Amino acid sequence: MKQYATHPDMRPDWTIDQKWEDYTAENHEVWRILYNRQHKILENRACDQFMHGLDELSITPHELPDFRRLSDMLYKKTRWTIVCVAGLIPGEAFHSHLAKRQFPITYWIRPKEKIDYLKEPDLFHDLYGHVPMLTDPVYADYIQEFGKGGVKATQLGAETQLTRLYWYTIEFGLMNTPKGIRIYGAGIMSSLTESIYSLESDIPNRIGFDLERMLRTRYKSNDLQQTYFVIDSFQQLMDATKPDFAPIYQRVKKQEELRPFYILPTDKVYSLGKANKN
Repeated sequence: MKQYATHPDMRPDWTIDQKWEDYTAENHEVWRILYNRQHKILENRACDQFMHGLDELSITPHELPDFRRLSDMLYKKTRWTIVCVAGLIPGEAFHSHLAKRQFPITYWIRPKEKIDYLKEPDLFHDLYGHVPMLTDPVYADYIQEFGKGGVKATQLGAETQLTRLYWYTIEFGLMNTPKGIRIYGAGIMSSLTESIYSLESDIPNRIGFDLERMLRTRYKSNDLQQTYFVIDSFQQLMDATKPDFAPIYQRVKKQEELRPFYILPTDKVYSLGKANKN
């Protein structure tokens, strides 16, 4: 059972104040280490939209960003704002914020002794991984549409299917670009190991984006991915999520669920990895 965040100053919408002045020297140091390490790795691996977003929002390694300043800058770009939360919040609350173009960011950052791996998302994952992408207008609109879809999925009992879409696009998505396959998923952007593994390892499969196939595909939340889905553009994501999902959910629920490493005859395969066991 999920354990949601608690905080004495939490509001009914699960938000709190960041209180930037309370961060310690070690907090800022952890941010600098993580930022500099990832920036070096992602220079030729992340999609251009991510790197441009870092520059446009002046996200630097010098100190932890102030959510208020960052939110003001982001709003001028794509009308998105940042809201501070204490940690994991219920899906309904999370989707409601996204639908209102408010991205929840965890206020705390991992301790130095756990700098290489943390089970739950922290400030570095939420901010560094997600926020730069929100400067791209099409991607920003997609995240809002996802939020609206999340509210509806709860009513339709399709949270599992929508979570898979979030996992395989927003968190662990790859994109085919003129420069080659690049990263756009935040779960990869914020991970030292997965940033390299997702593009260069011969273990995972990399297959073309297919909405219904993705909604059928299970995933592992505690290990490196066995399959990545590759989009052609953010417009492809928008076009795929415009239709009413209600009949799509009905079709998907009648079909067999797919294990993460499966390859189907209809898949567009970019690279077939050792994860495939068919």
